[in-house]
Amino acid sequence: MMTNKGVILSINISKKKGEQKIPVESAIVTKRGLEGDAHSGDWHRQISLLSEKSIDKMRGKGVEIHYGDFAENITIKDLDLTELLIGQRVKIGEEVLLEVTQIGKECHHGCAIREAVGDCVMPKEGIFAKVIIIGKIKVGDTIILIK
Repeated sequence: MMTNKGVILSINISKKKGEQKIPVESAIVTKRGLEGDAHSGDWHRQISLLSEKSIDKMRGKGVEIHYGDFAENITIKDLDLTELLIGQRVKIGEEVLLEVTQIGKECHHGCAIREAVGDCVMPKEGIFAKVIIIGKIKVGDTIILIK
C-alpha cells in the first residue's frame, strides 16, 4: 500500500547532461527546473525523482551507488514513486508543486550503471515532472502526494 508522504534524502544537480549528479543541501526550483541543473528547460522532464527503494535494488546487485548516480534530481524515501500516475501532483516543502509528466525513460547509450550491473532502474522506476509552483527545497523536506 502506498503512503502519500515521503522525505527528500538528496537533491542532485549537474552542469552537463549525461553525467552523474552531485548532491547539494538545497536548491531553487524555477519554472524551468532546478537552478544550475543541465536538465532544466522548457520541456516536460524538468525534474527527475527516484526512490531510495529503487536504488537499494541496484545496491543489492553488489554495486556501490550514491545519490545522484542515476542522474536523478531528487532522491526520496517512504513515498512509493512506482505507484504514481501521469498527471498526479506532489508538493515539496512549503511551496513547490510538481506534476508527473513521464514514468521511466530510455537509458542513454553508455549508461555507466547499466554497463557495470547490466541493469538500471531509471527506465522503469524514474519519475519525471514539470514545475507548477516555484520555490526553494532542501534535504529533509517532506514530499506529499496531492492528487
